Amino acid sequence: MKKILCAAAAFAVTAGLAACNGGTDFSAQTPVDDLKTATPIKHLVVIYGENVSFDHYYGTYPTATNPVGEPQFTAKAGTPAIRGFTPALLNNNPNLTNAANGTGVSNPFRLDRSQAATADMNHDYTAEQLAYDNGAADLFPKFTGTAETGGTGAFGTTGLVMGYYDGNTVTALWNYSQHFAMSDNAYSDQYGPSTPGAINVIAGQTNGFVLGKSSFPGEFIDDGQGGLTLTGDIDPTGDPCSSTTDFGSFSGKNIGDLLNDQGVTWGWFEGGFSLSVMNSNGSTGCGRTTTSSVTNATKVDYIPHHQPFQYYASTANLKHLRPNSPNTIGIKGDQGNHQYDLTDFFAAVKAGNYPAVSFLKASGFQDAHAGYSDPLDEQTFVTEVINFLEQQPDWKSTAVLIVYDDSDGWYDHQFATVGNGSFDATVDQLTASGACGVKGTTAQADGVAGKGAVNGRCGPGARQPFLVVSPYAKANFVDHTLITQASVVRFIEDNWLGGKRLGGGSFDASSGSIDGMFDFAGGAKNPVLFLDTDLGTPVTTPSSDLPK
Repeated sequence: MKKILCAAAAFAVTAGLAACNGGTDFSAQTPVDDLKTATPIKHLVVIYGENVSFDHYYGTYPTATNPVGEPQFTAKAGTPAIRGFTPALLNNNPNLTNAANGTGVSNPFRLDRSQAATADMNHDYTAEQLAYDNGAADLFPKFTGTAETGGTGAFGTTGLVMGYYDGNTVTALWNYSQHFAMSDNAYSDQYGPSTPGAINVIAGQTNGFVLGKSSFPGEFIDDGQGGLTLTGDIDPTGDPCSSTTDFGSFSGKNIGDLLNDQGVTWGWFEGGFSLSVMNSNGSTGCGRTTTSSVTNATKVDYIPHHQPFQYYASTANLKHLRPNSPNTIGIKGDQGNHQYDLTDFFAAVKAGNYPAVSFLKASGFQDAHAGYSDPLDEQTFVTEVINFLEQQPDWKSTAVLIVYDDSDGWYDHQFATVGNGSFDATVDQLTASGACGVKGTTAQADGVAGKGAVNGRCGPGARQPFLVVSPYAKANFVDHTLITQASVVRFIEDNWLGGKRLGGGSFDASSGSIDGMFDFAGGAKNPVLFLDTDLGTPVTTPSSDLPK
């Protein structure tokens, strides 16, 4: 990416961007491909999905049922084993044998492609700890299960939480796993819902929460050091789309601050962020909506508590200002301040201005969150993004990470030994009442202010999928290294920032490395894989559609 286009002329990034942007001086910036990186990756794209446990999507990988009339999946010879369901977990699961689950007792069961739309599970900080029951993982129906209204069998009880999809529904993800690399040992940094997950993937630190106003005090706790730790969902202070009764912000630093210090281009691109766009149904502003043909649910495109950079004064774009131009997207000084609409990402790449680091968040109906989204709408979004990127000249230096913010409370049998303790008498219930770990023995991370160990960060939490799609990804590879959401922060720091860490108790310093999913020796050699955006199956000619 040596040049950026401005009007009819081509201007070098270091020479002519002021003329493109009403006099704003961007002359200190350097071309993305010329930035020194520790690996051949010059462009990182993080597709950040919602609310999926690993077993919910991969429990029987790579074996699919393959009923007639559904997309077929047959694994390649030599596909490595994963930490998925064993025969005992499928047929004599502890969630079936534990009578405390009541009428929700159930073995794991296959959700058909026709059951892509389901109820949302309980994925609160405490509920997930209780479901894991000190590692027994046997109380999911009781504590996180939700019944689907009108459903039959387990689908109509809290046992729905035991449901899983296979390669006939999450077909694209299984095909990406066959051709590229995945982890079967990736977790949330802590238990709980979307906002803590979103903060952890950019900062690795949910302490330092600053309360604006709340009618749900259970969304945060006293950290034991005179501050607050966020454990639930609450909107960012000052965003016009935020709730007027529940909002807050964060002190401390995020990865955007470090990227800005080094002049590395970056952005968070979210569906619905532009308040000036009108959808085909006439909705606009904070009320832009889309109706899914799969769920028949109408959902707002932009969800404020899914936008982590809006919580920090240094990286927020609270007025949702539009970028100066496609040519300045991601550059320090652009009035969008690195916070953009999803459409701006594609405009920037098409203009020759492909940021070094990009986080992509789908519009609500495509973000995979049960209750209003689903795996089929998610599949369309993910395949459209990757098909587009694979056709770009800079694909040769791109890595796409497919990562999730939380598990939604869906059953996952794999329990991660507590690596960060928390001992709040009310909300921590993992290993004993008032405990996540053993007090005095289990390590406990510092807060953002450096005053000592803080509560509210019990983890690692639940396991989620984590995929690497790149010419440098190992082919048909499963990595078993324990990683978390903050491993994304660590990769960015190691690749562009010389290993500089955020400090302030961030999990970036202790998170595992994702490098094991790459093969950087001998150049980019993993070929592109185009997938059908509806079926998730391989195609020769990719769709030209892009997410809205």
